[in-house]
Amino acid sequence: MPPRTSPSERQRRLGAELRKLRNRARMSGDDAAALIDADRSRVSHIEAGRIDVPRNGLYKLLRAYGCEEGPTFEALMAMAHDRGKGWWDEYKGVLGRRALDLAELESRAVSIRAHESMVVPGLLQTEEYAHAVMSSVEEGGKSLDRAVQFRMDRQRILAGLQSYHAVIPECALRMTVGGTKTMRRQLLRLVEIARLPHVTLQIFPLDMGPYSSFVRSFVLYGGPTPELDTLYREHPTSADFIGDGETVADYVKMFERLASMALAPVDPEAAPEDQELRDSLSLFQHVLYELR
Repeated sequence: MPPRTSPSERQRRLGAELRKLRNRARMSGDDAAALIDADRSRVSHIEAGRIDVPRNGLYKLLRAYGCEEGPTFEALMAMAHDRGKGWWDEYKGVLGRRALDLAELESRAVSIRAHESMVVPGLLQTEEYAHAVMSSVEEGGKSLDRAVQFRMDRQRILAGLQSYHAVIPECALRMTVGGTKTMRRQLLRLVEIARLPHVTLQIFPLDMGPYSSFVRSFVLYGGPTPELDTLYREHPTSADFIGDGETVADYVKMFERLASMALAPVDPEAAPEDQELRDSLSLFQHVLYELR
């Protein structure tokens, strides 16, 4: 089978992890090729995600690279033999590779930390709000409807995550998207989601300055082990899936700073007299009152 010309994000990430492990073990491409009875070009294709590596071959490579059996070892084996099929298959030919890769990445995530600099995060949007946001940058019609439905379908992962933590800017609550009724329903939806025990929602207030806007939007997807965490940054015409440990660590620090500067998390179960004078829930309630 000839090398694939357009590897998925999962296939590229597996290859990058194998290259990282090989370099850490100070083994050459020729050394790796000898382990699996192949030539160096095949190893290059494997590390670029262009071809798959057989299960026994991957086992040999991981052991030779010093990757002990455990969570990371098992996760890499699973990535190699995942066929990449899921609910997102029905959108092939409708949406681009970036969207499908994102859905597959989310299906593997055990935790998510999200920062949005302008709007409500996609996984928390109501259908009305999502339609209003996406219609501002896309033409209407069936393609827009499918894109909105895709975003709604992605939200099914929320229930299976170990944790979801979002820092949302105050401007996202105050910006009128789709009209007053749409905004009220969106804010009520956020409070509803915050009732889930594994969800943490914080608001970054306007009076804390421009740090939230400077950082811009990003999402940290937690893998089975920290080594397999992924940073996702979306741009108007492209997106980055970044697995470099140092870059991911930098963004973890940025998220921690955002969370430390934001208001205390929403706690819908707390009695009114137990709430702090100013927290994320009180700001939600204040903005909801203004939308009447």
